[in-house]
Amino acid sequence: MIEAILPATIHSFDAFGDPPEAVLLPEEAELVRQVADKRRREFTTARHCVRKAMERLGLPPTPVLTGSYGEPRWPPGIIGSITHCDGYRAAAVGAVGGTVGIDAEPDAPLPPGVEEAVTLPAEREMLRRLAADHPGVSWDRLLFSAKESVYKAWFPLARRWLDFQDASIVLDPERRTFHARLLVPGPRRRGRPLTGFDGRWTAGNGLLLTAIAMIEPAAPLSVPRQVRRIEGAAR
Repeated sequence: MIEAILPATIHSFDAFGDPPEAVLLPEEAELVRQVADKRRREFTTARHCVRKAMERLGLPPTPVLTGSYGEPRWPPGIIGSITHCDGYRAAAVGAVGGTVGIDAEPDAPLPPGVEEAVTLPAEREMLRRLAADHPGVSWDRLLFSAKESVYKAWFPLARRWLDFQDASIVLDPERRTFHARLLVPGPRRRGRPLTGFDGRWTAGNGLLLTAIAMIEPAAPLSVPRQVRRIEGAAR
């Protein structure tokens, strides 16, 4: 499902449940050794999706651990993003430069009070118009998902926090796209400050999905020697 809103240079894999063949590599298993079963299953299937997506790049199984902010730590030369919600897990990776951010949410209204906490006044006005003109989509939840994708695309470039109030989203119901305008200074890319992101969205199977992919040319991917050693150990 997620592949429908990603460019061909980004490989993805998704799951609508937790398949029995989904397993963690030892280093990953240590990260969730003491967490609740539900969280462990989500994490396990998400990493399963990561390995399936990386397999499409010709990469061997390799651990994807987490950084100090909880972000995935991708192998050198790889960009990627992970998402999971009830009934859905997905990963997207590319052997390219740039950044990618994906998010999945249930197609249901946000809990009371959340909209006010994560939106700007202009966004709330937009949500009221969309709900009146295009019923059938939980626009508040879609906006939340778009902001999650923005953060996931932002962090690898900026390496710092981005608050919900730090980006203004405009949703296009016809083209199923969105634009995020950054309200804080962004990192420099190609000699210019980053000012925003463009993304796509889709709805179906009771889900809302959003994705951002900013692609730059990258050197041909080579599998690091240590990754090849890990592959041998994993088998």
